Amino acid sequence: MVRMEKFKSKIDLWLVVLLVLIFGFQLTQLASGQKWATFIFTLSVCAFIVHLFANTFYEIENDKLRIKSGFLVNSLIEIKNIKKISETFNVMSSPALSLDRIEIFYGKNNSILISPKDKSGFFEAIKSINPEVEIVLKKKKN
Repeated sequence: MVRMEKFKSKIDLWLVVLLVLIFGFQLTQLASGQKWATFIFTLSVCAFIVHLFANTFYEIENDKLRIKSGFLVNSLIEIKNIKKISETFNVMSSPALSLDRIEIFYGKNNSILISPKDKSGFFEAIKSINPEVEIVLKKKKN
């Protein structure tokens, strides 16, 4: 039996608004100044960003976790090698579209940051395959 679950990346609204404002302003300026070569280049950058937003996800297939972000990231991790998953707000570059992230520790000294929208479902799916994984949640502020 093939087990497959897909988890979309959480996307921070502030990030979308910021990108729309920056690129919207720049595209408007370039179009009004009729700088078409730069306009097309900037539009291409926008298309690339949209592609990343639409194609950043985390997929569990049998006993492996695939971390995908457009055509830039396509990592495969054996779930049995995951030792710990902890919530973090680390701003390091990663295949995550939100600052509400989790860090996955696996292998000897490897880690990767991701931001699944359904964190509790993601934790459950990982634990069902590897019950030894330690889950460290941030304390909630009152």
